[in-house]
Amino acid sequence: MINLEWMAWTAPTATFFITIGVILSAMTTWQLIAPSPPRRGFLPLTTTPGDRLFIGLLSSAYVHLGWLGFTDFSIWFALGISVIWLIVLMRWG
Repeated sequence: MINLEWMAWTAPTATFFITIGVILSAMTTWQLIAPSPPRRGFLPLTTTPGDRLFIGLLSSAYVHLGWLGFTDFSIWFALGISVIWLIVLMRWG
């Protein structure tokens, strides 16, 4: 018999995944209605808004992992840093 362990879905976990889904849906809709040409910002490559969103989400995950690994401060500070970073990256990246 196979024993499957199931993830316990808490409200913060569900909120996180729902938020990511809403962001991806909004970006897809936005790009279908008004496609954005690739542009070059402070990143050393030409990116589309979807590329910058992916880079922002991935780097935010690393910020959170680093925050948990190297500090004892509240994780809410990492969330604030990540949100600010994502806004900067989407606007000027």
